[in-house]
Amino acid sequence: MLEVRNLCGGYGGGNVLHGIDLTLAAGQTLALLGPNGAGKSTLMAALTGTLDKRSGSMRFDGREMGEAASHDIVAHGLALVPEGRHMFAPFSVEDNLRLGAIRLHHPTNARLQAQFDGVYRLFPRLAERRNQATGTLSGGEQQMVAIGRALMSAPRLLLLDEPFLGLAPKVVEEIHDALERLRGAGLTMLLVEQKLDIALRFAAQACVMVKGRIMLNESSRALAERADLDQLYFQLARAVDMS
Repeated sequence: MLEVRNLCGGYGGGNVLHGIDLTLAAGQTLALLGPNGAGKSTLMAALTGTLDKRSGSMRFDGREMGEAASHDIVAHGLALVPEGRHMFAPFSVEDNLRLGAIRLHHPTNARLQAQFDGVYRLFPRLAERRNQATGTLSGGEQQMVAIGRALMSAPRLLLLDEPFLGLAPKVVEEIHDALERLRGAGLTMLLVEQKLDIALRFAAQACVMVKGRIMLNESSRALAERADLDQLYFQLARAVDMS
């Protein structure tokens, strides 16, 4: 479904991403791991077309999207749940969700309602708060809105940038369960996460990114069984410095 080759990109005069190669099959869930500053969010920006400075190839469902504008990428079926949620705080929950349906190109009322119903089944709490200003919700509820907003576009590939960041353990489990349901329904997902314990029990395959490079790509089980797991980021960063 997604094939990235030699993707480079950054800000101003310098690159943050250095020759990224990444493959994601339809129905797969891939975890993208790495410490703060590894370039994970920059990679998400490159994949969604919001990073101006980028080069290389990005094929999505067989179509070259490397130079495509952000709205074209979304229209083709890729949606991002951004780090930090980025809510329109004065708007109601339902209005925030409605913004995610923009790629559906003037959907019928029945189609739009079907999208709302799907989100509300996934997150029943949002149905109870549909008319509440989003800025008054808890952090966990706002994260549910952010995920629901992306799902309103009926994506075929969902990018999740640190969806568990700053959330209480109970909410982490609730959102984790919702994502498991989406995976069970066949949705392809790319999960960006710092915490190995969360990511490795969710995704079957994992990539580790350090200093703008993919340094490791293996099964989550193999990664979890590494004796040096607690030192992995440090060791990979040292390998980059020595190369």
